Amino acid sequence: MLILQLVLYCLLFTAMVRISVRGGAVNGLYFYPKPVQERAFSIGLTDRETVRQKRKRFMTAFYIVMLTALVLIIAVWNRVGTFKEAYLQALLFLEVMNIYDGIVIDKLWVGHSKFWVLEGTEDIPFVQTWGQVLKKRSFLALIWIVGAAIVAGIVVCIAKWR
Repeated sequence: MLILQLVLYCLLFTAMVRISVRGGAVNGLYFYPKPVQERAFSIGLTDRETVRQKRKRFMTAFYIVMLTALVLIIAVWNRVGTFKEAYLQALLFLEVMNIYDGIVIDKLWVGHSKFWVLEGTEDIPFVQTWGQVLKKRSFLALIWIVGAAIVAGIVVCIAKWR
């Protein structure tokens, strides 16, 4: 059951990213490295304020949806009631999502799909190197240690209400 839940959680992650770029990859310009963003601004693909607003809207919705889904999986679907068990499950989900994002989203989807190539920026590298992926994912792995504790705290509060 846990494998199915992990797959569904990663599919939700993918859906959130895909929704953010409906209408074209330029709508997800905030995902790109600064040099690509600067070129996109200079050639008029979009402007800084639009990107800032889209990033803020996406990140807010993303965190709310992904947090809510994770809490519901652990608290309601799995009926976890202890902090330790909730923490371990949350950490597992967050770390799997972290690895999934680095390998499947960044390296495979973005790295091998023409969808993500922005016209006028083709000469600027935008796909992270394996070294960059490893560095970013290692940093996020540490962040998720704390994030899992927050999720576990919410799960325990929900368990007390049941």
